[in-house]
Amino acid sequence: MRILITGGAGCLGSNLVEHWLPQGHSIAVLDNFATGKREVVPPVAGLEVHEGSVADEGLVGRVFAGFRPELVVHAAASYKDPENWREDSATNVVGSAIIAKAAIRHGAARVVNFQTSLCYGRPTRLPVQTSQPLAPFTSYGITKTAGEQLMMMSPIPTVSLRLANVTGPRLAIGPIPSFFKRLKAGMDCFCADASRDFLDMEDFLRLMDRLLEPKAPAGVFNVGTGEAHSILEIYHLVREHLGLPPGNVPVQPVGVDDVPVMALDSQETFAAFGWRPEHSFREAISRQLKWYDRHGVSDVFSHLRSMARPC
Repeated sequence: MRILITGGAGCLGSNLVEHWLPQGHSIAVLDNFATGKREVVPPVAGLEVHEGSVADEGLVGRVFAGFRPELVVHAAASYKDPENWREDSATNVVGSAIIAKAAIRHGAARVVNFQTSLCYGRPTRLPVQTSQPLAPFTSYGITKTAGEQLMMMSPIPTVSLRLANVTGPRLAIGPIPSFFKRLKAGMDCFCADASRDFLDMEDFLRLMDRLLEPKAPAGVFNVGTGEAHSILEIYHLVREHLGLPPGNVPVQPVGVDDVPVMALDSQETFAAFGWRPEHSFREAISRQLKWYDRHGVSDVFSHLRSMARPC
């Protein structure tokens, strides 16, 4: 299959490239490298890389016309600067519309969009079902939700995956890389009083394989375990992994731009795709930390204003 991955140099995109290339698929990556790394999409057979933004309609048109993708995976997203509403809007809203229209114009068979669970805002019932109201309240959440709604208007079969926190190679956002980097360097940390749903990358990739099947369903689906685990749990697991003695850490209320608890009800996804996560929370975190042991942590990004200070 010919697969175009926007944001293909990011964490999810690059893992898909590494997973699908050995299966014989031809892959094109479109990435502006704002958060993705060039070295994760090297010149190899079956892979072509285009540098630029999904908001550049001319570039997107040329990539589609030259590559003619059958499947489009829209993983590109702006989240690096929570105050840059213009860039978030350009990438997450306008860029999503441009990708959807290009897929229609150039005859793609299927589009897969990656959405953030922040589309639900601060849920009043857990785990969150896709039928619950959308209530995003940050630039990232609002613009990603607008982009999703535009993409779901397409006549092409479109799947939008509302994702839990996926852990795996090159994860560079959130508390896991931050705790690992700071504790390994002997630096102080703090914990937000928050809990999240964590999904192992291997489980995520198994689901993505199901989306390649010709009769795979379209629509909006939650992708998670349904379990919420605290950031404090992660802190203690990182200390344990690094061989550090148990220690206390300041636990602070979540910021005005954060969500206290998030867990996704994925029962509809399990039924539709015959898929469910196989790795436990502890396994997922352990596998992530072992990857950092081998490869280290470089940048750590966040869509939260409160994460501008040390964590």
